[in-house]
Amino acid sequence: MLQRAALLAFTALCPLATALAADLPRRNYAPDLFSPAPVTTWSGFYAGAQVGYAWGSDQTHIDVPGFPFTFSGPGHDLSGAVGGVHAGYNLQTGLAVFGVEGDLELAGVDGKTQLSGSGSFPGYRITSSLDLAFQGSVRGRLGFAMLDRMMIYGTGGLSFASMENRYTATLPPGNIFGVPAGTTSAKFDETRWGWTVGAGVEYAILSNWTARFEYRYTNYSAYENTASLLSAGAKSEQDPDFHTLRIGASYRF
Repeated sequence: MLQRAALLAFTALCPLATALAADLPRRNYAPDLFSPAPVTTWSGFYAGAQVGYAWGSDQTHIDVPGFPFTFSGPGHDLSGAVGGVHAGYNLQTGLAVFGVEGDLELAGVDGKTQLSGSGSFPGYRITSSLDLAFQGSVRGRLGFAMLDRMMIYGTGGLSFASMENRYTATLPPGNIFGVPAGTTSAKFDETRWGWTVGAGVEYAILSNWTARFEYRYTNYSAYENTASLLSAGAKSEQDPDFHTLRIGASYRF
């Protein structure tokens, strides 16, 4: 009898408890808009921008036919800022990421040195300068995906740059070259080709956005310009190379 009374009381109270619970205030949680979705693959197209700082050196040697000496200068420093855009494509297989990337940058990298002859030349003053206005590269990339959001990679390929070489010579009267006394100059603005290699790390900060930090070494090998401001047939040899640190961001399509 007591069991039946308890059952009847429980049945009567259940609807009341449900109604009271429905009237209690509820806490509404706002969606978390800033939590990045897990990155499961690096495959696909991407594009972005980067800035950095470059430093390096250049060697200048001027050979003058018919004269038993060479004008040369110490390896002078080159430095300046770079910045531009990049785009590429990745294909991920397991943890390995294969890719190709191209970049184009404006640059303010320059340097200057004064040359001296192998003998004594009082009153002779010859300078050489290099100004890099823009540069770019086409490279392969090989990466390794780590911790779902991070990739370390190596990169290498062809590089190109617009290089302006300027030579200025101040010569005294009766100079050994037989040219008029005073100051003359010559300028050469050419696109030079070389190679570049480096490594970096990239991290997915949001589902479609990544940030990167990269180091690259670039070498344009030795090349020659004419130095006719001294003598017909005179040639100047340059040998620039650069180190560059960059930070950048990319959008994955």
